[in-house]
Amino acid sequence: MSSARAIVAGHGDFGAGMLSAVRQITGREDVFLPLTNGGLSAQGVEAAMATVLATSGATVIFTDLPAGSCTMAARRLQRARPELTVVTGTNLAVLLDFLFADTMLPNAAAQMAAEKGRASLLVAPARPATGGGEGTGGD
Repeated sequence: MSSARAIVAGHGDFGAGMLSAVRQITGREDVFLPLTNGGLSAQGVEAAMATVLATSGATVIFTDLPAGSCTMAARRLQRARPELTVVTGTNLAVLLDFLFADTMLPNAAAQMAAEKGRASLLVAPARPATGGGEGTGGD
């Protein structure tokens, strides 16, 4: 059994890419295992996810999209495994927070990480251009 506590699953190289960023920032990624849906049917994603869960002992699955194939597979597995926690819309802030919450139970750490991820979202609105550039009517 590995030391992984969670799976990071999504489209293409989402999981591997997110874990690459985690590794670059922290020097570690040992609590996560990546999983891609690339080339897999819905049943294939679920089977691959079930295998990774069984071999790793992970109890949290982070996914990219709320209604994506990885999330749907995770939710189906969750029906039979009530201890499984699924977090959708995962971003880097979520994974970093979960990584450093290693003294918490995985479900509580996932809940806290999701809150940190929500709080990390910010929109810096465009500001109108100032000065005498084109289109200012100053001719």
